[in-house]
Amino acid sequence: MTDSAGIPGGTDAAGGDPRPPRNRRRRPMRWIGLGLALLVPAGAAAGWWLYDRLDGNITEDTSAAAELERFERERPAALATGARNILLIGSDSRSGRGNAGYGQDKGTQRSDTTILLHLPKDRGSATAVSIPRDLMTEIPSCLQPDGSRTRVSFAQFNWAFEWGGAACTIRTVEKLTGIRIDHHMVIDFRGFKRMVDAVGGVEVCLKDPVDDVQAKLKLPAGRQTLRGEQALGFVRARHSLGNGSDTERMERQQQFLGSLVKKVQSNGVLLNPARLYPLLDAATSSVTTDPGLASLRNMYELVRGVRGIPTERITFLTVPRRAYAPDPNRDELVEPDAARLFRQLREDEPVTVTPPRPKASAQASPQGSAQATGPATAAPTPAATASGALSEGNSTGEGTSTPSAPIPTFTGTTAGNSECR
Repeated sequence: MTDSAGIPGGTDAAGGDPRPPRNRRRRPMRWIGLGLALLVPAGAAAGWWLYDRLDGNITEDTSAAAELERFERERPAALATGARNILLIGSDSRSGRGNAGYGQDKGTQRSDTTILLHLPKDRGSATAVSIPRDLMTEIPSCLQPDGSRTRVSFAQFNWAFEWGGAACTIRTVEKLTGIRIDHHMVIDFRGFKRMVDAVGGVEVCLKDPVDDVQAKLKLPAGRQTLRGEQALGFVRARHSLGNGSDTERMERQQQFLGSLVKKVQSNGVLLNPARLYPLLDAATSSVTTDPGLASLRNMYELVRGVRGIPTERITFLTVPRRAYAPDPNRDELVEPDAARLFRQLREDEPVTVTPPRPKASAQASPQGSAQATGPATAAPTPAATASGALSEGNSTGEGTSTPSAPIPTFTGTTAGNSECR
């Protein structure tokens, strides 16, 4: 049977709605809506679980905080509001999972690496200053793990960490520099390796091949990417790399950290969840920090303020020092260069570095000292001239100006330096 239009099914077919029934059309949308309704809280729950996991990874150093509070009156005041000084400590502790292979655990630890990281108020740059482990300095009376206290001692710097942990190291640095330490982080061998692996390795460039039996490190000359054990051996090796000095080891550490900064700033890490989460997991589970940094939010706020700093404005240097006269295997500060550097950091002034001199000529001057250029410590930089670092006109009345004391330039490098070292 057909209607007048010739459509089978009569008038119901001819005059009916050609679209599917409403309940059939909406059924897929209902399932999609239900799925989204379930996915949103599930995603939020997963996000919260990840946040809670990362936040819970961080170890809070409450004992150091209590010890520093006990000596608050002795600590220097913070002079530059908004600037931050963070002490980064690399522990050579053999305790903990994955660290036993580096030697016997005797219940003690020393700081193989100590770096004072200065972040200025404007967060437009960063300065990382290495403090030699063999630097002779005054170490205050410190609380030991057994509850006893050490005597005030004149000893090499890294004894502070073994005697009294982070609190003793912080008080020693503050006494040495007059700089208030706002935060600290301690990382061990395993944590270092995990972070390097989480970013997919770090590139270094060597002028000469390396064959270090003690560090189990064998590398060709040129550019290469180091992971895990190789990276740790590279930054720790001392006696059979280069001239075997702690100077060259600190230079290698600075080179490695500069390359690590570049890698972390790259889109391949920060915009790649597959790499970002392992990095965050490694970083948070590998560090012990003061209470002020012991949360994912506080760490993120710190990182957010520095992630956009250009690599050429991330500066690495070592405190000006030379061989200690009574024992050439130890170090002492070079003055007034060291005092000038510490003052610049205290007052949040920029620190300028120049590359190390060639090895042949570098031996003629103390390591890390400001570059000598006659009576002044450095030639005036364009930035110094542009900022108005000039005195009033001279007596000739011709409108010329006489430069004031130039800003000192220290031996160092930047994260943007890609030369083989």
